[in-house]
Amino acid sequence: MGMDGARFLLYTVILCVTVMVCYWRAMDCGFVFDDVSAIVDNKDLRPRTPIGNLFLNDFWGTPMHLERSHKSYRPLCVLTFRFNYLLSELAPMSYHLLNVLLHAVVCVMYMRVCNMFLDEVPSFLAALMFAVHPIHTEAVTGVVGRAEALSSIFFLASLMTYASCTGYHRRTNWGPLVWTICLVTIAMLCKEQGITVIGVCVVYELFVAQRALFKDLWSILLGIMQGKPALPEWLWGSIIRSAVLVGSTLFLLVARIKVMGAQLPVFTKFDNPASVSPTPARQLTYNYLLPINFWLLLFPSDLCCDWTMGTIAVLTSIADPRNLVTVLFWACLVKVVHTSLVRQGRLNRAIIMSLALMVLPFIPASNLFFPVGFVVAERILYTPSMGFCMLVAAGMDVLMKNKKLPKALLTVLLGGLLVSHGLKTYIRNIDWTSEYTLFRSALKVNKQNAKLWNNVGHALEKEEKWEEALGYFQKAASVQPDDIGAHQNVGRTLKTLQRFDEAEQAFLAAKNLFPPVIKGRSYQARVAPSHLNVFLNLASLYSRDNSRLLEADELLRTATEMRPDYVQGWINRGDIMMKLKRHQDAIFVYETALKYEPDNADVHYNLGVVNMELGNKPRALKYFDEAIKHDPDHWQSLYNTAVMIQEERLKDKWPVAIERFQFLMKKDANDSKAPFSYAMLSMDMGDFIAAEKYFKIAIKNDPTFKSALFNIALMLTNNMNRPLDAIPYVTTLLEHYPDHLKGHMLLGELNVNHLKNLDKAQECFQKVIAAEPHNVEAQHNLCVVHVERGDLIQAEKCLTFVHELSPKEEYIVRHLNIVRSKLNDAIRQRQAELAAQQAADKGKGQGSDAAQGQGAPPGQGSPQDQGSPQGQKSSQDQGQGSQSKPKAHHGDKNSMIHIGVWGTLRQDDTTSAWSTKCTLFSEIVRR
Repeated sequence: MGMDGARFLLYTVILCVTVMVCYWRAMDCGFVFDDVSAIVDNKDLRPRTPIGNLFLNDFWGTPMHLERSHKSYRPLCVLTFRFNYLLSELAPMSYHLLNVLLHAVVCVMYMRVCNMFLDEVPSFLAALMFAVHPIHTEAVTGVVGRAEALSSIFFLASLMTYASCTGYHRRTNWGPLVWTICLVTIAMLCKEQGITVIGVCVVYELFVAQRALFKDLWSILLGIMQGKPALPEWLWGSIIRSAVLVGSTLFLLVARIKVMGAQLPVFTKFDNPASVSPTPARQLTYNYLLPINFWLLLFPSDLCCDWTMGTIAVLTSIADPRNLVTVLFWACLVKVVHTSLVRQGRLNRAIIMSLALMVLPFIPASNLFFPVGFVVAERILYTPSMGFCMLVAAGMDVLMKNKKLPKALLTVLLGGLLVSHGLKTYIRNIDWTSEYTLFRSALKVNKQNAKLWNNVGHALEKEEKWEEALGYFQKAASVQPDDIGAHQNVGRTLKTLQRFDEAEQAFLAAKNLFPPVIKGRSYQARVAPSHLNVFLNLASLYSRDNSRLLEADELLRTATEMRPDYVQGWINRGDIMMKLKRHQDAIFVYETALKYEPDNADVHYNLGVVNMELGNKPRALKYFDEAIKHDPDHWQSLYNTAVMIQEERLKDKWPVAIERFQFLMKKDANDSKAPFSYAMLSMDMGDFIAAEKYFKIAIKNDPTFKSALFNIALMLTNNMNRPLDAIPYVTTLLEHYPDHLKGHMLLGELNVNHLKNLDKAQECFQKVIAAEPHNVEAQHNLCVVHVERGDLIQAEKCLTFVHELSPKEEYIVRHLNIVRSKLNDAIRQRQAELAAQQAADKGKGQGSDAAQGQGAPPGQGSPQDQGSPQGQKSSQDQGQGSQSKPKAHHGDKNSMIHIGVWGTLRQDDTTSAWSTKCTLFSEIVRR
């Protein structure tokens, strides 16, 4: 009956290769459907989250005590996700690879379990069917399906361990029994249905190990009822072992209920329509779902990732013809159970265990004892399919041993079944590549499920295909007119498309689907938080108009009254209070939100923003740090704290700012804000080489980053003495931002001092003046251009005007006096030249003192000598000289004030005109 080592190894290799071939395309799949909530958005995967949180939160990272928790308690499965995150963070391939490997392990273990009841060939056949069955695609390719495989591993280990603690009329081997309970506990911590292995062990104990028949147990029960409680000796051992198993089950159930907070999860009518249906519709639908699940195992052709909402219509009447399918299913099941229990034999025991493996693990998902959040879910058939595959393998074994049937034909049929299942599984993996391909494939199977239409729309939203997404959302609303989420999606997409009036109507249509809120009465209906987003979206739409802010706040107030733990509603109310400048009310609202979620990083961040608005920067920094404490990846808090440290020049915290900037750059290599702010901090620290490096990173990530382009150009000019390297940056800046006045100032300075292009410099300064006629620095720098050209008269006029604009600026007075001093020197020099020339001319004309005494004064001789070119020139030069002095000074007494050529430059003069002012001095002195 058992397998020898060589054959077992061969079968194992075949199974593993088969699994890898069938699920090869799983390596190309991303995170889809529930993977996003369980992996991408689950904080419990992050290394910063304490391991203990995994045992306090549900499968999705929500604290178990909260009403909105799904109550799925699978900490060991989440622990394996955390292991994947440690290896590759959110790279999907490692998650999928581990899932496939776990499925291969389950297949090998399952083959070993089957060999406890079947020969090695049927056992291998059962394992091979299990390996390729298409129904497993969701459990293997969907990352969240890992819970099924993990639980199944310990499920099978528990069964094999229990088999070694019992036997036909044997005493209890307590060591394996204790290990069995431990393994059951681990299986349950991987997924809840793991606890059902105890029921399978009890069936194994009675009908396999002790080989009891139904009539034996019935006669013992009748004896007890008739007052004859004498039990066979062999049964006492079974009762003790079963009691230990059942007792441990009860203990685990009580512990599970305590972890859940004695609350069942909240599901809506859209998740499971039958759960809110009246009797007998609810019972009829639940029973009809049993043959539906069996059919998926028997004929896995039309597979669908989501069977909720209108996928399977509720059976509202006993007259519904679908009830015949239910009756037939129960009749067949009862007949098989009866046949297997009336006699003992190897085949009977295999059938009994097949039924136990198929039925008992399915019970938690059957809705028969408590409602679940789905109608049909293919992944929950992972463990029950073990019983189905064993049943098929046992039947095939019987057929193959029948000499009347052609074995070749049976072999061909069996091979065709395995190949077709394998191909279906391979192709089904392609459907799981992305959310779009997954939900599109589901719509081919079922067009009555509004959730599928919505999900295709969401997939298109992620690709920013808004118009296409809108079509799917509208289809969802038409398929399920009472689906709040569908109308909400329509409104949200219309808002994105800026069709605001239509969006408002869609949101109102969704809002009207809620039961009415009666003031003064508590809201009794359970509302899904996602549906409350209707109030959030409508409030967001209203808050675009400041005159409707109070109306928006009333909507959010209603939402928080319907569900006081609706934290996002409180957060948005606080945002509205901020817009209304009611800062204290905003603080109250945010602090209310913290009562429900003390670890919500967004709320702490918003409190920090309020305190910044109030000017309390130390308190704001405290709240930002608190947000980072609860969410070390909180981008806004990390960035704001680092920038505050830089701007406030908190030198003792510079290392903290550096660490946070570096973390942000590592987290998002394409971000431009963090490297820019890091560059500014590096400038403050005097590390200009590092500053240049990070400015360039910021510009690489955003070539039009205005502040980065200007500041690197300014730094290269003023701090690194590389003005020519600054020119490309300031040129690029002005190409993208032609109205950037400081950029024009800087380019003008570079043209004055380094490129010596005075016309371009004048053009730059004039652009600034055109935009800001009273810009003193631009006007002053334009004066410098005149000085550079040697036009001291125009420079004097220019500086006089600038002095009138800003009479208190000492450097302007100094510069003006320097120019006037130079003009005075020039005038005196010219007068001396003219006097010398006149004396020379006079000596030549008279030749003696007497002759010199007869000459006419220059002022008089000039107009009389109009016919002489020399006299004309002399008169013109003289006239110009005589007019220069009053033109330069213009009778202005202030021009005679002497302040000195080299005054002390203002230490707070940090504008881009600094070096231009220096140039004014240096050039004048040089000349």
